[in-house]
Formats: sequence, C-alpha cells, structure tokens
Amino acid sequence: MRKRTITAWSVAILCFLVLMIVTPAIPQSQEYHDFADQRQFLGIPNFLNVVSNFPFLVIGLIGLVLCFHRNYFKLRLRGELWGWAVFFIGVAAVGVGSSYYHLKPDDARLVWDRLPMTIAFTSIIAIFIIERIDEHKGTVSLIPLLLAGVVSILYWRFFDDLRPYALIQFVPCIAIPLMAILLPPMYTHSAYWLWAAGFYLLAKVEEALDKPIYKWTHHIVSGHTLKHLCAAMVPVFLTLMLAKRSIETQSYNNDDDGNEGGAYGVSYGSSMKLKAVDKSAPDMEDIMDQGERKRFRCSELHLHLLNCSSCGII
Repeated sequence: MRKRTITAWSVAILCFLVLMIVTPAIPQSQEYHDFADQRQFLGIPNFLNVVSNFPFLVIGLIGLVLCFHRNYFKLRLRGELWGWAVFFIGVAAVGVGSSYYHLKPDDARLVWDRLPMTIAFTSIIAIFIIERIDEHKGTVSLIPLLLAGVVSILYWRFFDDLRPYALIQFVPCIAIPLMAILLPPMYTHSAYWLWAAGFYLLAKVEEALDKPIYKWTHHIVSGHTLKHLCAAMVPVFLTLMLAKRSIETQSYNNDDDGNEGGAYGVSYGSSMKLKAVDKSAPDMEDIMDQGERKRFRCSELHLHLLNCSSCGII
C-alpha cells in the first residue's frame, strides 16, 4: 500500500513537470482587473463586487462554529474535523480577501483574493480522500495540498505564470464530481456534492460573461457579481449536506459466497469501513447474566460450607 502511494505521487509529480515543460507560461492579463460594474455607492468603489463577497464570510464563520459546537456535523474522524475546519476558514477568508481586492483591483491585491480560494480547493480534495479512500492518507495529504496551493500563488506572483494555480483551481472541478460518482460514499446526501460542483461551474461561466451579462441586465448586475453569489452557494450546499447526512449503511445476508459483510450485519459504504457488530458474537446482556449466575452459585456454596463448619460436619 505504501509503495502504491509513493508511485501515485511520483506519477502526479512527473505529469506536472511534463506539463510545465511542454506548455507555455500563462501570464496574468491586466484586462482581468477591468470589471464591467465599477459603480460607487456609499463611498465604496465597485460596490456590488465588494459586498457580494459578504455571504462567504457569513457561511464560513457559521460552518467553522458548527464544526466545533458539540460536534453538530457528527464528524466521526479527526481528519474530517480538521479538513472541514480548514475549508470553512478558507471560505470565510475569501469573503475578506476578495472584498479587499475589489476595492482596488490589481495584481498585489489579487493574491489575497486567490490565496483563500486555494485553501478551500485543496482542503476539499483532502476531505474526499479522507471520506472515500483512506482516512490516514487524506489527513496526511492535507498539509502538502495546502502548501501546493500556497506555492501556486507565490509562483504566479513572482514568475507571472498561472499554470500551477490553474491546476489547483480546475483539477478539483474534475476530480470531485468523478469521485462523487465513482467512489462509494461513507455518508448519505452525497448528491449535494454534485449540486455544489454545478453551481461552481455556473459561477465560472458568469465570470467569463461579466460584461455581456451587465449589458443584458441593462447595467443592473454584472456577471462577476453573480459569480460571487453562485460560488457562495458551494459552501451553502456543503453545509446543508453536513447538517443532514448520516452514515451510509447497507445490509448484507450471512452467506459463505464471499460477499462483503459475511457474518456482519452492517457495512459502511466506503473503502474505509467502520467496524460492525458481529451477529455471531454473544450478546453483552447474556454475558452479564451468566456472570451474575456464577457469582450467585459461588455465594451459595460459600454459605453452605460455613453452615457445615458451624455444625461440626467439616
């Protein structure tokens, strides 16, 4: 298993290096900062693009509090707790960093817009590994994935090349829906993952159509503002999923055909299965009753011996 993990990481790194060699650098276009809606309101420049980030801050803080408040999300694995906590920290930071950027858009401020997003993207990948592949591997991968996200931002900032950041942003868009469909879930309500992915893709379309949407809506709202609102639906759906979901269980018949489950009554739909109750094992109450009966018999024998001793029989 360890050898397989090392091989997978080696292949991933090799593919990344080949991609960096055979593809040209992608510089940051300065036209990116020229958003359609630049109206000022209440003294705030680019007002709608700034305030439309507020939902990120709200849902990020709510999710972070619920992660630690009496285990509201019923997270059963320590790796899950830290993965989701980092995700919600990233979401809340998007609300702050993106607002800061849109007050005065430029490359220097764009760092603080993109850095929190990479935290959210990479933590989601770690969470999926924890829940659907292996808890230990997912937990261990959290820090390297976060570092990869930070390095992608620094690489873009110092070398004006967006290729690593593009991988960090778009690989989860492909990997998460595929993993949600192909890998067995540990929890119910997995469809929320697909809803979240769908809204994120819609947000990217709205971002690309920033100026056309502003024109189509007669200068009421721009595509970039709608992009913020749609992207904020991603953590909303994931928070609802966490609040509603429960362990995914599946019953198996006791047979000798090698079916998964065997003599066990319950199996959890994940490669990382939790221990189930063996139906063939004796019930705890029966064990306790047997112990009580043995102790009662010993007490009777002891009293009988005392009576015999007092009567001079022994």
